[in-house]
Amino acid sequence: MAGLAASGSNPDVELLYDINGLAKDAPQWFDRVMEYVGEFGLLIAMVLLVLWCWWSVRRRGGEDGASSVAALVWAPLAAGIAVLVNVPIRGFVERPRPFLDHQGLDVLVAGKTDFSFVSDHATITMAMGVGLFVTNRKFGLIGIGLALLEGFCRVYMGVHYPTDVIGGFALGTAVTLLLSPVASALLTPVMKAVERSPRAGWLIRSRKVSSCDGAVVPGARTENADAEERDLAA
Repeated sequence: MAGLAASGSNPDVELLYDINGLAKDAPQWFDRVMEYVGEFGLLIAMVLLVLWCWWSVRRRGGEDGASSVAALVWAPLAAGIAVLVNVPIRGFVERPRPFLDHQGLDVLVAGKTDFSFVSDHATITMAMGVGLFVTNRKFGLIGIGLALLEGFCRVYMGVHYPTDVIGGFALGTAVTLLLSPVASALLTPVMKAVERSPRAGWLIRSRKVSSCDGAVVPGARTENADAEERDLAA
């Protein structure tokens, strides 16, 4: 714990050692699971959650189907933009990885040579989680929960400081919310055009929902039939 003693009362470093210390006490198989989950698993889970939300929105249909899908498409786009915004931030801050400055950390992932602040993984998952929340609160809460777990995993793995993760959460949230009105204005007309397409309309609205929208209930009187009866009576 020489690195911790040298860090003084820095809460960022203290929390890093506390969380990463859990990896030292855990079985090796659990560390391997956390390595995969933190590096790839939660990103895959987030993509699957977006697809699940899209499937739910598509099956539900409704007049706001195009705008809902547009908001959903914005979630991964926001994550990509946030990562691009992070490139100059990393270059400006130039914060080394924690294992380069502090001894005694249990690093689960080798080969990390880029800068530490801010965490790309935390940025991506939180951007997608907040984007999901804009579309559907239930899916959004699940997504934000996955993002928080991702942040914990990055510190547990010894590749990020807690403030790297917090910075990623803030960046992903800011990009998603601040650019959401512009994204909605641009994406909603595109999704409405896709909805009207005979070939691609299924991406916005289930064919079953579309057929039900135009179905006539047996025994119901339509406006055209009523109009014809009025003409005959005249």
